[in-house]
Amino acid sequence: MILKRIAAAAVDALFPRICPVCNEIIPYYGLDICPGCEHKLTYVCGRICAKCGKPVDDDEVYCPDCARGRHVYDEGCAALIYDENMSKSIYRFKYNGKREFASFYGRVIEERLEERIRNWNIDGMIPVPVHKSRLKKRGYNQAALIAKQISKRLDIPVYDDIVIRTHATGAQKELGALERQNNLKKAFKVTRNVVKLESVLIVDDIYTTGATVDAVADCLKGAGVKRVFFVSLCIGRGN
Repeated sequence: MILKRIAAAAVDALFPRICPVCNEIIPYYGLDICPGCEHKLTYVCGRICAKCGKPVDDDEVYCPDCARGRHVYDEGCAALIYDENMSKSIYRFKYNGKREFASFYGRVIEERLEERIRNWNIDGMIPVPVHKSRLKKRGYNQAALIAKQISKRLDIPVYDDIVIRTHATGAQKELGALERQNNLKKAFKVTRNVVKLESVLIVDDIYTTGATVDAVADCLKGAGVKRVFFVSLCIGRGN
């Protein structure tokens, strides 16, 4: 144990950890975020939508998004609100090569959502896939990195080859709910038998309208998976 701590300290000294919020070197050994920056995070808490996990008013069961339409997935949840701090953090994670942020993201999901995930009796996790052209350009799938960190902590296997993205889709963030659904039609495909997986957890970095999760869930249920849940690092507040 002592040797491991010494080794970890040496690694931190040679390769200082970067804070996932302020993007500066963390001044303390053993931390994955600056103490001051941790207080800037907005955690999902209080009453939440019974379907997607977005914050709702005390007299609401579903958020406006879920009240307006039906989802393919069964249920889901997220750890953090997608605000300006997390928007910048995830941008660096996805586009600036900050793969190391995945460790912090995995820890937050474990600390905030472990009990709920355990209650779903998950057989395996499937990260939302990226198209091979984007994977080649970026070098990694951000959802897969988060899923692997969750796997380390909760001992749930990751299957990152069961669902593939068959064609590159345009950016989702500027599209409305119906446009997002149309953008993702036939975008995913199950590549092999999933009979052994009765309960699956889809993993993604951000949940907004649920179009992406629904598209993946539709493929999985069509292939025989009985229950499909999702977990995301961040979630929007809804409309």
